[in-house]
Amino acid sequence: MKFGPASPADAVGGVTVHTLRQGSLVLKKGTTIGPAEVDALNRAGVKEIVVVRLEDGDVSEDVAAAGIAQAVAGQGIHVERAFTGRANLFADRAGVLVVDRAAVDRINGVDEAITFATLAAYKPVVEGEMVATVKLIPFGVEAKLRDAAVKAASGGALQIAPYTITRVGVVSTLLPGLAPKVVEKTLRVTAERLAPAGATIIAERRVPHDEAALSAAIKELLALDAELVIVFGASAIADRRDVIPAAITEIGGAIEHFGMPVDPGNLLLIGSAGGVPVLGAPGCARSPVENGFDWVLMRLLAGLKVTRAELTGMGVGGLLMEIVTRPQPREKPGTDGNRNVAAIILAAGRSTRMGGPNKLLAELGGKTLVRIVAEQALASKAQGVIVVTGHQAEQVEKALKGLKVKFVRNPDFAEGLASSVKAGVAAVPENADGAVICLGDMPLIDARLIDRLIEAFAPDRGNLIAVPVSDNRRGNPVLWSRRFFNELMTLDGDIGARHLIARHAEAVAEVPVDGHGAFLDIDTPQALEAAQRG
Repeated sequence: MKFGPASPADAVGGVTVHTLRQGSLVLKKGTTIGPAEVDALNRAGVKEIVVVRLEDGDVSEDVAAAGIAQAVAGQGIHVERAFTGRANLFADRAGVLVVDRAAVDRINGVDEAITFATLAAYKPVVEGEMVATVKLIPFGVEAKLRDAAVKAASGGALQIAPYTITRVGVVSTLLPGLAPKVVEKTLRVTAERLAPAGATIIAERRVPHDEAALSAAIKELLALDAELVIVFGASAIADRRDVIPAAITEIGGAIEHFGMPVDPGNLLLIGSAGGVPVLGAPGCARSPVENGFDWVLMRLLAGLKVTRAELTGMGVGGLLMEIVTRPQPREKPGTDGNRNVAAIILAAGRSTRMGGPNKLLAELGGKTLVRIVAEQALASKAQGVIVVTGHQAEQVEKALKGLKVKFVRNPDFAEGLASSVKAGVAAVPENADGAVICLGDMPLIDARLIDRLIEAFAPDRGNLIAVPVSDNRRGNPVLWSRRFFNELMTLDGDIGARHLIARHAEAVAEVPVDGHGAFLDIDTPQALEAAQRG
């Protein structure tokens, strides 16, 4: 292949290397020079242009890319027409992408001119999804290099394994303290996981967490022709002799592997009974967030056996996310269950909905709203009270005269609630394990509720956020572990942290409350009048 500058007349048959713009002339990269192009170049006054010419024994970039792509495409994959040296490969059907890693490496090792990229091996894909691309770097290559890459493909480096399992049985074991809504949510999340594969839950059973009951339930599902059985234990599998593996072996099944180097997902168990795979699900499988359970489940649904060697090889890339519910090294002995919690009162707002007066200085029962809230926080088990002021800071601070609180001024209070949250969090003492964030306009929040939130806060049990709840509504105040302070510091505008609660649902402890105190904020004259009427 020849590469270099040439006069327009001598460039005939060559391909432009760069896009050329001169006056009204635009000649795009990759244009083959013919008589019309020569005339246009001469009229534009172009004396020289860089082109590339194929020589005997060369093939163009599109021919090479198309040939290699066709060679790597196995079952369930089609190749679209090559253009600009690129040939893209797409899934013809839903399934799991199977990649021959060695073949991919061989193709990329032929020459730097030839590149081949794929999605991650065993990724679930949908019909029409792009799964790989072949890209030629230069405008052409020697035919022998193209042929070497085709040979390296070994008759197909990629294929889509179609989903073959459609009938799934689910067993949930039960222990005191496992709420029915947890089981219901698990079933809903599982059904959503199965749906892209065309699989459904044909039957589900709920039995005590003991070997005999579980064995009977698995046998019952197998008798219903379940092609896969998933067991969600009320208690995590701790050993090969634990309830779930023992139940599988009790009915003549086998435990193929326990544990995997994917986090979350460590405590997954793969077994079989009567030729049907049985999965002991890790606790994280109750969550819709991707975890190691997904990696194994989707392969099994595509009829792909997951060997011990494949499981143990998942460690690189197996750390999917930090699991916030785990105890952290910073936990110190001697603290009361890690309940050293500060209280933050947000009292910096402009009270725009009140139409003028500062609502925090309005009185209820002879006391200002902000003083009522502060006194309740001080009467609680919170270790120190921080009051964030901003709008009319002097008047708010005067209303709290005599109370043992720490004032923090928020110069950015006009930007919204988030700025006050950040000011308060930044002021929390370093030895505090968390903070309960109270609103200065919620006078019906009392010390007992704050104490209940603090009691529900249990990092050693994964309870890192405590929220009052009534009739499936979440109210205020909310207690946050220090683990989330960095995320709270990223808040912006006048929006609170509700989205963070949703993001970390597995870390939330809900505290049932009666009445409407956790939901009543006084931000309008009408609300104030209603509260004053009692």
